Amino acid sequence: MANIALPRLKAPAPGAARLMKSPALGVAGAGVLFLGAAFALVQMLGPLAAGGRAHVPLDGAFREAPAGWREALRPQSGPVTPQPDVVRLSERPLAPLAAPAWNASGASPPRPPAGEALPPAPIAGFFAPGPGGPLPIIAQDGRTPADAYARPFTPNGRPKVGLVVGGLGLNTRATRQAIETLRPEITLSFVVYTEELQGWIDMARAHGHEVLLETPLEPLDYPDNDPGPYTLMTSATPPETAKKLEWILSRATGYFGLTNYLGSRFLADERAYEALASSLRARGLAFIDDGTAARRNGGLPRATADRVIDDQLSRGAIDQQLLALEAGALQRGQALGSAFAYPVTLETVARWANEVEQRGYQLTPASALTTRRP
Repeated sequence: MANIALPRLKAPAPGAARLMKSPALGVAGAGVLFLGAAFALVQMLGPLAAGGRAHVPLDGAFREAPAGWREALRPQSGPVTPQPDVVRLSERPLAPLAAPAWNASGASPPRPPAGEALPPAPIAGFFAPGPGGPLPIIAQDGRTPADAYARPFTPNGRPKVGLVVGGLGLNTRATRQAIETLRPEITLSFVVYTEELQGWIDMARAHGHEVLLETPLEPLDYPDNDPGPYTLMTSATPPETAKKLEWILSRATGYFGLTNYLGSRFLADERAYEALASSLRARGLAFIDDGTAARRNGGLPRATADRVIDDQLSRGAIDQQLLALEAGALQRGQALGSAFAYPVTLETVARWANEVEQRGYQLTPASALTTRRP
């Protein structure tokens, strides 16, 4: 099944090697490459010398992605203006590590009714300081972050249909559109390399959306298809996987679980998957995949997407996939889909989500479709 989140990454073709096969072209090509490298070095060192940060554009590395992905990844046309509310939320100090009142009384933390904003993260009792930021932990009363940060849900007896929309955080317009126009029952997943990640998660929760983090996992064609520097690898030892995972988990707080970005090789490897599942069990998190790990469980809350709805980027094709998702829910009682935040996907899903319950289904957050099996 196709992966959700970002389009596949392809390493640039070795153009320099081909140029060097011809002496004349090789000399010219080497000169151009040298000047280009020098220019890039100056551009990167300039802001670093001034105490700033060097930014490497991610979309330049993508190849062979379907039409429409650039609109989903690039910022809106014109100068990129920082979003004040997102920056402000990202810089909001974390709550103190005090024992919550409900813990002392033995009661469970209050859960908001469906339709209202979810409580701001972090929730006291569900996090502890980590090497790079707050890390999720199981509360003293045994409740987990998967419980605390999930959107509340009460079944009404109708077939349940859910959707995870991923690839969020890299593009301001697409991220805002997903948060502000999609029904709050739709689960949103964010790219872990996103700047101001906490601000986006806070905004999503304020609009009622539960949140997942996208975990880069080793694909079959690695390193040609490279999910980034914090990719979990099959060759790593369990302690190495746990350490790299700590960086991912400490990027933000307020998510109820993880989802995969790529990972066909990693999720097929029993030893590698168990290292991931063990870390998530210990921290009380869920794991939802796009169909790549359908046979993997591991004693933690799990769900697998039945289909990717936007393999073909047209309104008609997406509509057909959504109808197939409804048919699966009617047959099995529930169904989960996955999607990427392409413009056409967001528009089509927004319309579908406003109509699906009129056809006798219950729109359901992904957390409510998880089960726990050994």
